Amino acid sequence: MRGLTPAEAATAVEWAAAEGWNPGLSDLGCFLAQDPGLFLGVEEGGRLASVIAATRYGAEFGFIGFYIARPAMRGHGLGMMVWQAAMARLAGRLVGLDGVVAQQANYRKSGFSLAWNNIRFGGVPASAGAVPADVVAASSVPFAALAALDRSVFPAEREGFLRAWLAAPGHVALAVLRDGEVAGFGVIRPAQEGHKIGPLVAADRGVAERLVAALIAQAVPAGGSVFLDVAEPQREAVGLAEGLGLAPVFETARMYTGAAPAVRMERLFGITTFELG
Repeated sequence: MRGLTPAEAATAVEWAAAEGWNPGLSDLGCFLAQDPGLFLGVEEGGRLASVIAATRYGAEFGFIGFYIARPAMRGHGLGMMVWQAAMARLAGRLVGLDGVVAQQANYRKSGFSLAWNNIRFGGVPASAGAVPADVVAASSVPFAALAALDRSVFPAEREGFLRAWLAAPGHVALAVLRDGEVAGFGVIRPAQEGHKIGPLVAADRGVAERLVAALIAQAVPAGGSVFLDVAEPQREAVGLAEGLGLAPVFETARMYTGAAPAVRMERLFGITTFELG
């Protein structure tokens, strides 16, 4: 059991793509910007066999993702080895994950409890119309304002990750101004299939809808597919996705090892990534 090099971490992303998880094309560098040691793995016969990501956010929060094994090595007990290593790396923190809904019972055995379900909506969006005049490049507003909005919907500060995410190759990041203040921001990025929106943080649904319209107009070719991950209890976010003509394609169970952290759920219109929260 050991930490993975960036090249080996890229293999984990490739495995995720093969499983249909549809990672973004520039995700890896942003993940490593948050926590260079987040990827763990175990070898069998000199080849990487099973991996997991255990991302540290400050001293109090962590998130588990990329829990995957090479198909030929499944059922050999290696998954439990990387799982235990990930939990040890995040010991003392509140830990979250987005797991396959059917695996909730297994996660409960490790102390996780269901907080809510997330839904991935996908499809070819309905025409989003013209770009609203109050939408600007995220790079034109103070980073501190974006970080504060992000912190209101995420359990910990993640400024290193956010800076990388906003500027990664292929990413388009936009913000909405209201009376001179930042009322929301969103990022769209190319993925293995189509484009994914996230995070999408907004003061209300109207702001979120203007952001989505602008993001799609600037990044998605005609007939291109779009994916948006939303928390099921945030009904305004669900309504936004449905209003775009997107349909549910996948669900996860958001689980934590303790009480779900207090976040401004009413502002969360799009989850950044199921792999890092």
